[in-house]
Amino acid sequence: MEKEALFYEKQGDVISCKLCPHNCHIPSGAHGICNVRVNSKGKLYTINYGEITSMAQDPIEKKPLYHFKPGSNILSVGSFGCNFSCGFCQNYSISQGRAKSEYVPPEKLVEICKSLEGNIGIAFTYNEPSIWYEYVYNSSKLLKESIKDINIVVVTNGYIKEEPLKILLPYVDAMNIDLKALNNKYYKDICGGSVTPVMDTIKIASKQCHVEVTTLLVNEENDSEEEIEAVAGFIASLNKDIPLHLSRYFPNYKMNNPATKVEVMFKDRDIAKKYLNYVYLGNIADIDNSTYCPKCDYKIIERERNHINVNISHSICPKCGYKINIIL
Repeated sequence: MEKEALFYEKQGDVISCKLCPHNCHIPSGAHGICNVRVNSKGKLYTINYGEITSMAQDPIEKKPLYHFKPGSNILSVGSFGCNFSCGFCQNYSISQGRAKSEYVPPEKLVEICKSLEGNIGIAFTYNEPSIWYEYVYNSSKLLKESIKDINIVVVTNGYIKEEPLKILLPYVDAMNIDLKALNNKYYKDICGGSVTPVMDTIKIASKQCHVEVTTLLVNEENDSEEEIEAVAGFIASLNKDIPLHLSRYFPNYKMNNPATKVEVMFKDRDIAKKYLNYVYLGNIADIDNSTYCPKCDYKIIERERNHINVNISHSICPKCGYKINIIL
């Protein structure tokens, strides 16, 4: 469905989009980098409002969020379009083109959430939710007004300007933000963006909601010791209790680099742990991704494949009393 977009300015026949740091200048009849914001007769429209390509109830750990409502399930929805063009994107069929979708108005989304047993809320994910902004904002606001204690989760690349981010954040309970690397060359060459706005998003969001960070380690691209130290050091400068997920890359879409070596993943995890209290590995089978108390090493959350056992009832280690960054 088409809907007039937020955050734009008219400059004659050209529209300047103010949603993300690309600052697209869009001529009449054209669209921005995200492919979903179109200049039509002097107004900017979003063409993916309410258009859902994917919907599933997932474990919260799949987002991934390990320190937010562990062991729970959340309704996950996505649309199409993205303001990045990552060469390794595993969801390229919906992020880089207009995939088949079904229109679901915010009111219907509320009813779906109400009907699901054991569902803690909704996660906007799969494609990039920031360029689905109007729908994410309207739906989140309505969900908060309609369902007591509902949780709103956003899984994002973090490439959004400060004003729209701050307007959305009061309705968001948790975010997983991709920090793909800590250098602009990687962002420019592989993702089609820049790193500073993502760093700013992490800084702002981590002060207002629960935040976890994911870095996909791509073989011989961003898996060096220096890169991991930079990523972990930046996160630690904000809060060493922010969980970091290091995810293993596999060849996909336009990128044919060999899969990242498992031994490199373990080495990089050890490096990151010098800076951060909680570091996890993703896309590797049969490893220990349990959560341990940083002070006494008590196993707070046991994770074995699809089994989650929470050994804590408050955000305090039951053995030593250390405060744990976790929302139960």
